[in-house]
Amino acid sequence: MTSMRSATAKTSVPSDEVDRDAEVLGAVVVGAGFGGLYALHRLREIGLSVVGIEAAPDVGGTWYWNRYPGVRCDVPSLFYSYSWSPELRAEWRWSERYAAQAEILRYIGHVADRFELRPLIRFETRVTSATYDDADGLWTVRTNRGDCLRARFCIMATGCLSVPNTPDIPGVGDFAGPILHTAQWPHEPVDFTGKRVGVVGTGSSGIQAIPEIAKTARHVTVFQRTPNYSMPSRNGPLTEQDHVTFEAGFAAYLESLQHSEFGRVPPSAATAPIPPRDVQWQRYEDLWQEGGGAILYAYPNILTHHGVNDVACDFVRGKIRETVQDPQTAEDLCPTNHPIGVKRICVDSGYFETFNRPNVTLVNLRREPVERFTQTGVQTSDRAVELDMLVFATGFDAITGALLAMDIRGRDGRTLKDAWAAGPRTYLGLGVAGFPNLFTITGPGSPSVIGNVITNCEHHVDWLVDCLQHMHRGGLQTVEPEETAQDDWMDHVAEVASRTLYPEANSWYLGVNIPGKPKVFMPYVGAGYRHSCSKVAADGYTGFRFERETEGTVR
Repeated sequence: MTSMRSATAKTSVPSDEVDRDAEVLGAVVVGAGFGGLYALHRLREIGLSVVGIEAAPDVGGTWYWNRYPGVRCDVPSLFYSYSWSPELRAEWRWSERYAAQAEILRYIGHVADRFELRPLIRFETRVTSATYDDADGLWTVRTNRGDCLRARFCIMATGCLSVPNTPDIPGVGDFAGPILHTAQWPHEPVDFTGKRVGVVGTGSSGIQAIPEIAKTARHVTVFQRTPNYSMPSRNGPLTEQDHVTFEAGFAAYLESLQHSEFGRVPPSAATAPIPPRDVQWQRYEDLWQEGGGAILYAYPNILTHHGVNDVACDFVRGKIRETVQDPQTAEDLCPTNHPIGVKRICVDSGYFETFNRPNVTLVNLRREPVERFTQTGVQTSDRAVELDMLVFATGFDAITGALLAMDIRGRDGRTLKDAWAAGPRTYLGLGVAGFPNLFTITGPGSPSVIGNVITNCEHHVDWLVDCLQHMHRGGLQTVEPEETAQDDWMDHVAEVASRTLYPEANSWYLGVNIPGKPKVFMPYVGAGYRHSCSKVAADGYTGFRFERETEGTVR
């Protein structure tokens, strides 16, 4: 394979804008989570000089920051693993069906060490700006530590769930006790013993944290705006035979990734029959006993047809009523304003059972809204709740938050914030028109958070590496989407979503949890995404515009 290693490049950027002593690289990768680590590995493999930038002191991405009690992945461990290294699979053994955060962090740390990726990464460093220079086709990347890097390619592996969201509630600064956020949890243990703890939010992080906090706290008050559907994980230990069996079927699993649409709406959804209610009910009962989120794959039209989805909703609400002893609390925990699965379904360990504890109280914010925080707790419309500690489990500015937190400027100095003022726009979720040689790993307009994020990251990295090799073979300097291709793709993303039940929920998929964020359905939920990406590449990267290399081009 021909090397793509960097050479010294000529630059036409004025000296008052760029440090002449700046490092010149083949690529900069922003983020050292699963997507960023794999990008570093693959880019180095094809000969590019590459540096990673990571805000945390270590690898892990969202798994570094999210350390709250009870945190674990909602995808089975054997699947929530890299697929690209047989050696890695052979030497790593997961202990549980659903791995906890600490084990996932050990895994990604093992990967970083196993493939010698840490030396490529600058830790505790945050990118403040990335600016494209039209004259020489290089990105100038600046950091909060004073770094100035120049690179031909800029790979944004910033993660879809990496910017915490804290609601702006009056008086929060007045609260005298500790305030924690599940997405920025302290590294030292947090002792809840004897404490009156308020938890704001009942999404995935709240559903995982609340049962654990309640085990030692004097009292837990849960402030819930929107109840969520959650399934029991039925978590348990994995055996050596589980790993052997998984490996035996691994080739078929890889093949299925290329052809199936796990986690998305399949083509058969439009014509699939509506099974009788009793048949559906038994299927859901079987899946409830099995545990995990497989209920979403019970029927191909569960996310497109109310005749199927409504029965699933009724089933889960029935389980909540069976589990929670207090009738009013049970009703308050029953979701009624959105179909099941159109918000990311939660997987729990005793969540609903926790509300049978005498030290747990649910506050329904739709009936009893918070008016303000006080020095000693929370004042609702009905009462004062005394608290010693406050936990925000309020999620993220998802998918676009980390990208828009940086000052990214493309051709003619246009900012990404301006380009996305009406909502994010990409081609295939991989690139943005007007921003040459900028790639977004699991960006908006791709399946991203739908399904298994790790395999989605791998797919994007492999695709972009193939694209870079195509450029090298053809003497091409820059690549970016054509505006018309980008428009057509985003129209397609919206049209596919409109044929599902997804838009019926005010979810973070639409960005509605962030005040002022445009309401745009960001993930791609249609069928055949990988096929679409492969066809674009096979047809000569249709929809992308290339420019040829000039003398001094960085490789």
